[in-house]
Amino acid sequence: MKVILLSDVYKHGVAGEIVEVADGFARNWLIPKSLAVKASKSELEKLAELRSQSEARKAALEGRLNELAHQINGVELFFGRRASPTGKLFGSVTTTEIADALNKATGIDINRRRISQIPLREVGTHDVPVRLGSETSPLLKVTIIREEEFARFMADRAARLAVAAEAGEAAPAEAVEAAPEADAAPAE
Repeated sequence: MKVILLSDVYKHGVAGEIVEVADGFARNWLIPKSLAVKASKSELEKLAELRSQSEARKAALEGRLNELAHQINGVELFFGRRASPTGKLFGSVTTTEIADALNKATGIDINRRRISQIPLREVGTHDVPVRLGSETSPLLKVTIIREEEFARFMADRAARLAVAAEAGEAAPAEAVEAAPEADAAPAE
């Protein structure tokens, strides 16, 4: 049976599409739940209006995603972690930790699955892409510092920011620090 979808139906199509589905699926599920209507001549005329509304919603969503991408692009996140003398971490910085730190820094809650799955297991600065499905893919700057050096690094950074603010220079992108884990053994 040919039906016109009134809303997005997983694995079948998006609102405004004409799709061929099994008769029982259309009669017992799609039509009673107002997810679709039978493709008749009068319904096909209404389809043009539905498509224009769908395009407007897609454009608005794309605009919001691009605005979100510009807000989080270049945000710096700092993590203090235990590491070996060679710079390898005892563990890693996970996407959940990055998402939580980003939420603290900007107030924007991103699903951790949208953050790239690149394993961060070394001390240093890493560019981490975020997949938003928009035309731009924002990058987060994730800096991992040894927990012994973390407090000194953040103090030096605060001093540099204060000097830059006094000189009238533009402040860098927002940053947030993630203190070393409390349950970690103290450094000797």
